[in-house]
Amino acid sequence: MEKKMQAGMADKQEKTGNVILDLTYYQGEDFYTDGAIEDELLEIVKNNAPEAFPGIIEQKKSWPVFYHLSEFRPNIINWLPFKKTDRVLEIGAGCGAITGALAKRAGSVTCVDLSRKRSRINAYRNQEYGNITIMVGNFKDIEPHLPKDFDYVLLIGVFEYGQAYIGGNTPYEDFMRICNRHRSAAGRMIIAIENKFGLKYWAGCREDHLGTYFSGLEGYREGGSARTFTRRGLERILRQAEIDEYSFYYPYPDYKFMTTLYSDDYLPRKGELSNNLRNFDRDRVLLFDEKQVFDQIIEEEAFPMFSNSYLLLVGPAPETVYTKFSNDRSRDKAIRTAIVREPAGGLHVEKLPDTPAARGHIENTLRAYELLSKRYEGTKVTINRCRPIGGDAGAGLAFEFCGGVTLEGMLDACLAGADMEGFERLVAEYMEWLRYNEASGVSNIDFIFPNILIDGERWHVIDYEWTFERHIPAEDIAFRAFYTYMMGSEGRRACEELLMRRMLGFTPKRVQEGAAAEQEFQRYVGGACASVGAMRELIGNRAYELAGMLEYCIYADSKFSAKIYIDYGDGIFSEEHSVTFRDCYVEERSLSLSYEIPAEAVRLRIDPCSYACAVDIERIAVGEQEYTRDMIAVNGVWQACGLLVFDNADPNLTISVTGGQRLAVKMEVLELPEELSRQLADRQPEQEGVLSRARRFLKR
Repeated sequence: MEKKMQAGMADKQEKTGNVILDLTYYQGEDFYTDGAIEDELLEIVKNNAPEAFPGIIEQKKSWPVFYHLSEFRPNIINWLPFKKTDRVLEIGAGCGAITGALAKRAGSVTCVDLSRKRSRINAYRNQEYGNITIMVGNFKDIEPHLPKDFDYVLLIGVFEYGQAYIGGNTPYEDFMRICNRHRSAAGRMIIAIENKFGLKYWAGCREDHLGTYFSGLEGYREGGSARTFTRRGLERILRQAEIDEYSFYYPYPDYKFMTTLYSDDYLPRKGELSNNLRNFDRDRVLLFDEKQVFDQIIEEEAFPMFSNSYLLLVGPAPETVYTKFSNDRSRDKAIRTAIVREPAGGLHVEKLPDTPAARGHIENTLRAYELLSKRYEGTKVTINRCRPIGGDAGAGLAFEFCGGVTLEGMLDACLAGADMEGFERLVAEYMEWLRYNEASGVSNIDFIFPNILIDGERWHVIDYEWTFERHIPAEDIAFRAFYTYMMGSEGRRACEELLMRRMLGFTPKRVQEGAAAEQEFQRYVGGACASVGAMRELIGNRAYELAGMLEYCIYADSKFSAKIYIDYGDGIFSEEHSVTFRDCYVEERSLSLSYEIPAEAVRLRIDPCSYACAVDIERIAVGEQEYTRDMIAVNGVWQACGLLVFDNADPNLTISVTGGQRLAVKMEVLELPEELSRQLADRQPEQEGVLSRARRFLKR
């Protein structure tokens, strides 16, 4: 009997490469699908190795392809201390954006996903790994059969769908409780989720799941299948699930494409959060400068409330309190920086290669420390001491953790306090140390403001990975420092005259050349494929600034409005007796308005717009009276096709009326170039084809 059962189970398994798909609980239908994009993804992963994905992503310029196949998605978990003996449960594995990174670092990975097609995408892209089992089916059916001793239980972008997974009156509390019972006593549960109060939503990004503005901020009053939470909301769920050992981390800009992870033990400092334009999936508006608002939030010690995303870790906290990924680079320069808590309570910094190819870059950093220490020996400038981890420089470097305030922060404080004398003094001292012992032949082009910590009289250089054993003019390095500083905010750009002209003596042409050189350096660092930031530009979703929106609203308010003039029997139309209708246009060409005619009125003049146009009248009616073209006086020309062409900027239609009734107007209005409108108004027979096409356009 047991052998027959095992044979039956085997019949419900598929193997793709080394990956097992367990279909025991699959009901034979995918109840969740993104449609044709999944077919496209399946073809990509079946016919291409993961190494080809970056080029395909750049070629496709597609948000779904970028989202599902990007090699930067695993940043959210690649800082965790996985061991090759760890057993991992990944709930909602989807197309496998995280699965491969787990398989590479852990002992075994058990995935659960509702969709067979998505699971096949996952299997094909990760088929080289022999430690992945994907269980396909409803989580509620699979969950009772899962072990309860996993070292890690992961819900990356999944917890917000608790209602769909679990149902009932307390779906999120139940989901938390159910998932948590599958981790071992010393294990960890990892939840990555958007913060519904994330600053990006206040600033004009759409809610990630619904695609609408301010949905989470307004409490999802219009419904939807997903729910995100504030930190307090998640803590409330944790209490109700009787979980008391947990830590919050703050992925920036968000958990999907995280570059930096903060924690309660290491929160962001002013000036650090400047990479906020990340609307890959949809257009957005820009209601304010998020960097400046983040700076104020940090100053008010309120960052955890407004972090765009959360990473909630249930179980013992790792030693890492901060990490920054610099893997949006060519593979031989991709590294990760971490701040690690020591057993005695102190902190140190680590720089680690993110790829085997980057080991040489880490070794060069150790060489840079030795050379720069010699250059600045005996001065107040201290190069942050480093040592190889485990005696192998290529495996990583450990640095002292330095206190103090960044030079960038001090300059910002001077600007905020209008202390230009202090600002100039700091920049002058910076230039002094930049030029110090310049003949040594050692040049650190990373000698920029964020990389210098000032602690009393000491200047600590905390990052010097871009150091070269050749002479680079101090003015070129200073340009890089000034340029990157000014790009941080509008307020800093006001310093261009001081920094570029007075301090460096650069002409506008020289500034352009310096900017081009910086772009060339970034291409050198980034390698052949487009960066994450460049992908936003390639995908093409817009970010509309508030100032431009207001200007357009003022423009549209005048352009897409209509007026009615009333004649009370004296035979004239005047501004005194007129009514303006705004918000009466749909899609900038469909005019619809309704007006209660005053009892004493005898004539109305309808001005549909203030530009030359072609008009297709669908209806003009007063009460039960429908007006035909012979009942309407116009200052335009009727065409044989039924359109009315106005070759002037003051088109109007006049009708006689009986007061005390309701006017109803509906028409399509198409703006015309003035020359074309004049030609059409001449009734030239050869223009009738043009008018017919215009009529069809208006009817669409």
